[in-house]
Amino acid sequence: MNPALETLALALREHAIVQPALFLGAEPHPDLLRATGWQPLKPLSDLCATAGMSMADEPQGKYATVLFLPGKSKEETLAGFARAHNFLAPGGILIAALANTSGAARFEKELSKAAPLLFSVSKNKCRAFAVGNTEPWDTAILTAWRGLSEPRIIRNTTFTVVPGVFSADHIDPGSALLAEYLPASLRGEIADLGAGWGFLSHVALGKCPGITRIDLFEADSRALACSRKNVTGAAEFHWHDVTAGLPGKYDHILTNPPFHTGQARDIGLGHAFLTTAARSLKRGGCLHLVANRQLPYEAHLESLGLRPRLLAETGGFKVITAS
Repeated sequence: MNPALETLALALREHAIVQPALFLGAEPHPDLLRATGWQPLKPLSDLCATAGMSMADEPQGKYATVLFLPGKSKEETLAGFARAHNFLAPGGILIAALANTSGAARFEKELSKAAPLLFSVSKNKCRAFAVGNTEPWDTAILTAWRGLSEPRIIRNTTFTVVPGVFSADHIDPGSALLAEYLPASLRGEIADLGAGWGFLSHVALGKCPGITRIDLFEADSRALACSRKNVTGAAEFHWHDVTAGLPGKYDHILTNPPFHTGQARDIGLGHAFLTTAARSLKRGGCLHLVANRQLPYEAHLESLGLRPRLLAETGGFKVITAS
């Protein structure tokens, strides 16, 4: 279990906090299932729903208690504090929890600049800290934090992104390399696995006139919302956990598979993407893949009955096709 989640639950028990609550960045925990959850990552959202938590696509209303498990980036965390304040009822309480290695002490200090700190709980190499809403929060700080959540355009591009999504300030170099090697002859029905904010699909539709439809599968609802702005034409958008399989078969599949779960390296996640891809290709279909050059994907592709071929190896990445 996520140690920050356990520390958050401990803070609720120790301070007898009123529930039900709104839980931003929700993860399943027996003590928190009465909360209304919001979680942009499909696998975690599904786990919460399976455990019995009521999940909201977009929360509404005010809550006496707002719980918050931040993401990985500074901007995402500070914007999340402002978002939590939007749902906090007068007299309510916000409790956030982070690992010490993720900057718990630093973010506790940042939050205390907006409103007085009520308490702090340290456990499991994590910290949970709370502020109240009995007095107005610092307006200038709130305004600055809210500005961090606004969609922005990546410099020197037309692509819309938001904080917290993968590659939120630049085009991922691996994806750019794969885009360079996509053949213009690509045609038929295409899937983009782990589509992010839509870069590969955008390039494919512009480069390959024979594409009849491209399906973007992305687990992060925030990135998927960006892809709807960045990709036009014969595209369909799916908030979906790729590791659970796909609903159809495809002539070609594009992917820059993730290989981290949270902060931890997870080669199994990349393997799961490739397994799904192999099962979802039509007979004669082809997988187009980019990966960090040290990741041993070729043997796994062969074990799935595919024939991998190295097209390029440069800048720490490799481009592989597998038919």
